[in-house]
Amino acid sequence: MQTILVCDDDKEIVEAIEIYLQQEGFHVLKAYDGEEALETLKNNEVHLLIMDVMMPKLDGIRATLKIRENSSIPIIILSAKTEDSDKILGLNIGADDYVEKPFNPLELVARVKSQLRRYTQLGNAAESGDSIYTVGGLSINDDLKEVTVDGEVVKLTPIEYNILLLLVKNQGKVFSINQIYESIWNEDAIGADNTVAVHIRHIRAKIEINPKEPRYLKVVWGVGYKIDKN
Repeated sequence: MQTILVCDDDKEIVEAIEIYLQQEGFHVLKAYDGEEALETLKNNEVHLLIMDVMMPKLDGIRATLKIRENSSIPIIILSAKTEDSDKILGLNIGADDYVEKPFNPLELVARVKSQLRRYTQLGNAAESGDSIYTVGGLSINDDLKEVTVDGEVVKLTPIEYNILLLLVKNQGKVFSINQIYESIWNEDAIGADNTVAVHIRHIRAKIEINPKEPRYLKVVWGVGYKIDKN
C-alpha cells in the first residue's frame, strides 16, 4: 500500500482529501504545517506529498525547498492563488505538479496516480539490455535511472528526468512545448508554456555549466527545444 502525506492547515480539506485517497486504496498521513510535514517525512516511508502553500510555521514553498535538498519524492502543491507567478515559483523550487483551489477531488486523485506511476517507473531498472544515451559529457543510464554530466551524478525530479530522456533519445529532433507536455504529462497541452519552460530552466541549471549558453539543451526560437546530435 502506497502512503500519501497530505499537508494543509485547513483540517476539513485534509479530511476530504483523505476520504478520496483511502477510497482508492492509499494509506494517508496528515500534517497541518510545513514543520509537521518534514517531521512526518523523517519518521515514515512516504511515496507522495500533497502540500498547501500558505501555512503557519513553515509554508509549503520553504518546506519543498528543504525536502528537495535530499529527496526526489513527488510533490503536488495546492494553493488558492491563481497567478502564474505562484505556479511557476512552486515548479521552480522542485514541485512536480500544481493544483489550484478549489479543486475537483477526482482530478487530484488522478494527478496523484499519474505522479506515482512516473516515480515508480523512474525507480525501477529495465529488465534487460543496456539503455545508455550520451551526448558529449552528458550521459543517461536508463537502466539505473541515472544522469551524469562530466562524470558527476545529477539529481533530477521524475518530470525533469523524463523530459531530458525524451530529448536525448531523440537527438537532433525539435520538440514543441505542446509535444513535450503531451508526451510527459499524457494530457492535452492547455496552458503548457510556463509549466514546460520552468522545467526546462530547472534541467539547464543542473546539467549546464552556463545555462545562458547551453551545451546540450538548446532552444529553437519559435519552435521548441532539442538536444543536438553528438
